[in-house]
Amino acid sequence: MPKPERHVFVCTQARPLGHPRSSCNQHGCAAVFDEFLWQLQQRNLFNRVQVTATGCLGPCSEGPSVLVYPDGVMYGGVSKEDVSELFDRHLQGGEPVERLKVAAEFWG
Repeated sequence: MPKPERHVFVCTQARPLGHPRSSCNQHGCAAVFDEFLWQLQQRNLFNRVQVTATGCLGPCSEGPSVLVYPDGVMYGGVSKEDVSELFDRHLQGGEPVERLKVAAEFWG
């Protein structure tokens, strides 16, 4: 497998209902992860982008959280509808999507 240009980590953390911290699962992360995989397949970018489901990335209240390396960009509140823009602008175009970046207090 060739080394990808970018590696996308999508938080799929699930905590029980009533847990003091929310989780990305409660904010729809499964649909976001599925959309990343669908977009990856539709665009045939397997040799350029890798997508991985992961546990907690930290800013649970800002979920669903997505982290892109090697750029070190953390996104929060990502919806299924945002994934196409993330592919177009960041993963393929190299330009982070400012409106989705988490606040500096969470990452930066």
